[in-house]
Amino acid sequence: MKTADAIVIGGGIVGAATGYYLARQGLKVVLLEAEYLCAGSTGRCIGGVRQQFGTTTTIRVAMESVRLFSTMEEELGTRVEWYQGGYLFLAHSESRKSEYLKVIRLQKEVGLDVDFISPDRVRNIVPPLNLEGVLGAAYCSSDGQANPFLVVKAYADHIRALRGEVVLRTPVTQLKTSDSRVKSAVTLNGEEYTAPIIVNATGPYARNLGNMVNLELNCLPERHEALVTERSEPLFDPMIVDYRPDGCYFIQVKDTGQFIGCYTPDPRVDGTRIDNSIEFIKEMPRRMLRLIPSLKEVKVLRQWAGSYTMTPDGSPIVGPTPLEGFYVAVGMSGHGFMLGPALGRLLAEWIVSGKPSIPLDEFSFGREFKTGETLK
Repeated sequence: MKTADAIVIGGGIVGAATGYYLARQGLKVVLLEAEYLCAGSTGRCIGGVRQQFGTTTTIRVAMESVRLFSTMEEELGTRVEWYQGGYLFLAHSESRKSEYLKVIRLQKEVGLDVDFISPDRVRNIVPPLNLEGVLGAAYCSSDGQANPFLVVKAYADHIRALRGEVVLRTPVTQLKTSDSRVKSAVTLNGEEYTAPIIVNATGPYARNLGNMVNLELNCLPERHEALVTERSEPLFDPMIVDYRPDGCYFIQVKDTGQFIGCYTPDPRVDGTRIDNSIEFIKEMPRRMLRLIPSLKEVKVLRQWAGSYTMTPDGSPIVGPTPLEGFYVAVGMSGHGFMLGPALGRLLAEWIVSGKPSIPLDEFSFGREFKTGETLK
């Protein structure tokens, strides 16, 4: 039997960040990962980081994440390929424009530097963009991109440096409880890790872990696909987001010149399957070319699939649960990489001091879930 002050289950961005910030607070941390770092959703995301959300709490958390990303290379002593090239949300209809103008008012109230810009300004920022039907765009220049693998590795390295353990290829098969509190985690090889604090940060497998202690988590995995192209000359900086039913979102990676992107499947595809579809590899390039016709000679290198762990309202589930000592940071709804650093810091703060510096009531385990979110 091994002991720790805190066990974090899940080796993606949220688990690694939570483990790092707990270790920084002086706790002996054990991070348990069923496969390898970034094996789940984090390693299959496209690396975008935005602050343009539709609720006060999410905006504040995202702004804190951008602050952390901006100082990460200095703090962790390694490159994470952080670059602030912005996010550009295109409006092709009056209704979409009105929606963006409304949410921009909220974002500005929270303190975000964001604007609705004219088609001419859009052209200046993304010269090759097809502006047919574009009425303008919501634009935040401080949004950015980073390399998920480098970020998670940096956090994991620092957990180890702060006398913690990162244990890979070690699935948790049982959680033990005693007197209404969590007690230990048992792994597939029979090893038992005891700690007064256990954090569920298992992404698409969050419900499975919750079921081990009879806690139902209101989140379900959805399959999403993405692709990446060969290298190309620099064309533009921001993530381009087109929320039309046949739209997509993609960005040019600053360090490599590759284009990486995806779109939301319709109908949604439930589950954790990571097989690829012919439909996506045919459809995604078509959608990209409609926006940037000059990409027609750029070749696709590969495609892949991963999971978004969705909640009914599109907001994460973060914080304590009715089981004492058992915390969750799950249901990221496709925003785990961008919110992960801040949520890791805030959850560690909550565990150690009893209160996060940014109130997270909106993300609580016991909240009443509603559907929908502006700027999903």
